[in-house]
Amino acid sequence: MEHLEQHERMEMWEKIQKALIDEKIDQFRAEFLELHPYDQAKIFEEQDDDIRFLIYSYLSPEEMAEVIEQVDRDLVAAYIIEMVPAFATKILEHMSTDDAVDILNELDKNKVASFLTIMDKKSSEEIKELLHYEEKTAGSIMTTEFVVINTKMTVKDAMRHLRKEAPSAETIYYIYVVDSYKKLVGVISLRDLIIAEGDWLIQDVMSERVVSVPVGEDQEDIAQMMRDYDFLALPVVDFQDHLLGIITVDDIMDVMEEEASDDYSKLAGISEVERSGDTALSSAKKRLPWLVILLFLGMLSATVIGRFEATLEQVAILAIFIPLIAGMAGNTGTQALAVAVRSISTGEMEKKGKASVIWREAKTGLITGLSCGIIITILIAIWQSNIFLGLLVGISIMATLFVATVSGAFVPLVMHRFNIDPAVASGPFITTLNDLISIFIYFGLATAFMSFLV
Repeated sequence: MEHLEQHERMEMWEKIQKALIDEKIDQFRAEFLELHPYDQAKIFEEQDDDIRFLIYSYLSPEEMAEVIEQVDRDLVAAYIIEMVPAFATKILEHMSTDDAVDILNELDKNKVASFLTIMDKKSSEEIKELLHYEEKTAGSIMTTEFVVINTKMTVKDAMRHLRKEAPSAETIYYIYVVDSYKKLVGVISLRDLIIAEGDWLIQDVMSERVVSVPVGEDQEDIAQMMRDYDFLALPVVDFQDHLLGIITVDDIMDVMEEEASDDYSKLAGISEVERSGDTALSSAKKRLPWLVILLFLGMLSATVIGRFEATLEQVAILAIFIPLIAGMAGNTGTQALAVAVRSISTGEMEKKGKASVIWREAKTGLITGLSCGIIITILIAIWQSNIFLGLLVGISIMATLFVATVSGAFVPLVMHRFNIDPAVASGPFITTLNDLISIFIYFGLATAFMSFLV
């Protein structure tokens, strides 16, 4: 069934729920299992405890595994814990190994040990192997459920092997080829395998130009590689080129969502990604570190204004333009920051070079600063009937926007150079820093040209 809209999902659920509550198991199963697993998961997430426990009792572990694989990652751990351990374990066994590992990584180590103890030996060993790899690396997101063939096989033998292994494989669009030492030596697409003659050897029809990633490769770099090459899957190898697993495009989509959420949180000045289920206390703990830092930076801004108290006393009207100049600096700095972080994450910065990115932003800052400076000069000259005040604010705006744009691009590039996540050069941090710079420029110019204002 095609993807359901929210109102269609609710209508369908009302019908299914009645069958569930009335204990019409066959009707419930027929209508619920007809839905796409994504829609099953969305319906499942919206239910209270009593309904969820009824669903557990009416679905098999294999059927429930398809639902759990589509459930929001932030919610899965809580659902697994509330199930009867034996039932939850069977669900994990039926899931893709990499998905099961993702769930177990969210659980307490004692609970993980408990699940692995009662799990069948084969599944337990596969999961333990992946649990050893560092988080956010190729090893942690790869799956061991794939089809591999040998160079000495004929096409006919390979097809027979593929038919046998395909039901348990996550994807069969690419079939990877290893030699007698289990080293990755080639790849062949399902299409090429189908159209090849049955008595041809695999080594004669495979492509030796196979792209792979080391098991310790960062998941963000892998996502970029799969996007650049348009791969549906990517093999993972150890330092001796032994094939360990594959990473599929659906896993990379999850990685891209995770990395985007992480970067967005950091750009917003939050040290960790907040979850919808977080308590107010846990959310506050994640936000406080940056807020405390910004509090002290804000005090520096207040100190700078205090140093120009004499200037303010002589020309009090200067105070009304402080929010305007500081706000413009913060806005343009954040824009430059977003562009710089994006150029780093997409690889554009590596292609064009840091100097090119900074030079482009410098020119952008000069153009926007000059444009805004001219506009504000005219407006203030007319409003206050004071061309010198208009020139002061206009020149301050021009200088501030130029400096703020350059700093917004420069700071994340410097952080990236020292292997620090550039997203931590967050919007609030850049905004506060540029507030400080803009106030210093504004009052510095005002003090220098006081004789024209009084």
